Amino acid sequence: MRLIGRPVKLSVVVATTSSDPGLAWVLLKRYWPVALAGMQKILDAILAGDHAELGALPVPESYRGVTVHADEVEMFAGREHTDKDPREALHVDEVPTPELGPGEALVAVMASAINYNTVWTSIFEPMDTFGFLRRYGRTSPLAKRHDQPYHVVGSDLAGVVLRTGPGVNAWQPGDEVVAHCLNVELEHPDGHNDTMLDPEQRIWGFETNFGGLAELALVKSNQLMPKPAHLSWEEAACPGLVNSTAYRQLVSRNGAGMKQGDTVLIWGASGGLGSYATQFAVNGGATPVCVVSSPQKAEICRKMGAELIIDRSAEGYRFWKDEHNQDPKEWKRFGARIRELTGGDDPDIVFEHPGKETFGASVFVAKRGGTVVTCASTSGFLHQYDNRYLWMNLKRIIGSHFANYREAWEANRLIARGKIHPTLSGVYSLEDTGQAAYEVHKNKHQGKVGVLCLAPEEGLGVRDNELRAQHLSAINRFRGV
Repeated sequence: MRLIGRPVKLSVVVATTSSDPGLAWVLLKRYWPVALAGMQKILDAILAGDHAELGALPVPESYRGVTVHADEVEMFAGREHTDKDPREALHVDEVPTPELGPGEALVAVMASAINYNTVWTSIFEPMDTFGFLRRYGRTSPLAKRHDQPYHVVGSDLAGVVLRTGPGVNAWQPGDEVVAHCLNVELEHPDGHNDTMLDPEQRIWGFETNFGGLAELALVKSNQLMPKPAHLSWEEAACPGLVNSTAYRQLVSRNGAGMKQGDTVLIWGASGGLGSYATQFAVNGGATPVCVVSSPQKAEICRKMGAELIIDRSAEGYRFWKDEHNQDPKEWKRFGARIRELTGGDDPDIVFEHPGKETFGASVFVAKRGGTVVTCASTSGFLHQYDNRYLWMNLKRIIGSHFANYREAWEANRLIARGKIHPTLSGVYSLEDTGQAAYEVHKNKHQGKVGVLCLAPEEGLGVRDNELRAQHLSAINRFRGV
């Protein structure tokens, strides 16, 4: 039996049933030993493969989760973006287990992963996330649960269903699942053609509470998808947000609608988002032009099947002369390099996510009638470009945000069939989530960074060893890079 590790000191949080922090502290001291024993029984049942027992086990009164605190949102005031340190803001707290509502599921989280939205949350940029929680809390009495002075973060998970709320029929306690991060109410007609257009659409674990970087997570049942059987818990946890985002952005008709033969320029092609775009482009018969920043990242792209690669650091591209002025000569030099690689073709699609730093160049190099499809803006949200190159050459800019349930399901199905592979490069403990987020913030990582939640070690949860053996080298190609 492996005992779950607990921090020596419990942070004081406010219980969901009370606005009195003192009472919360008393309750947690009283129930914490019971919660620890209850969580251990859940973990033991999962490790023993006795999933049928999970529905009969009591749900612990509290659990460990990675949080930010509302009383610390000003802690980085006056610091530059690059000097803000997620390790200072992210805590591992014992928090009360939320009430389970209709259409929801409570999941025992075996593993999760770091996305850039966790970095934004941890450095309180471009704003703190407690505004999201307050707005959500005003929408209904049930949503009020999310409005807390702490925010349990994380938008990926792989785990096992513990409980389902009223009205949930497709999932049962004991089901092994992954979760996508679209939280949607679907009470408005605008959401019934594409759920991403619903006015009450939110990103779970970023704009809602009780996210995946925790031992338990609260999700809507229509966030759940089958866990790919050939992957371990940490491998299965890492594709969710970025794989689904890349699928919609590049493949779906709601995004760029990539087709065979397209030339696709992919920024950050070995990163958490770009690595999935690269795989979709290769698999879909397109020609990816991969932009990276080191020979090591270029080699990863080659391992994924890409041939045309630009190392922007080695070639010295500087798209900004200074803080306020871009350099069109650098756009032209970059465009000429793309044509050199492609035999004269400009990109049909530019897969954009760095934002401010690269957007002017992206609009310039896209082909006449081509598409720039954009999300995230990790280098800055305010984009500048020369509109003459957009309007006079009939180019399009498409905004793309996460994915609807169907798109997320299709993206996960490709993972489950071994057509697209996880890009996990490293794994951290729940206690070291701050360090993991720091690595992503400083761009010191490759692909995705995983976090073990309840899983005691890496490599657990594999059910289909035959399929795994067929794709083992692809599954591990980001490891240790």
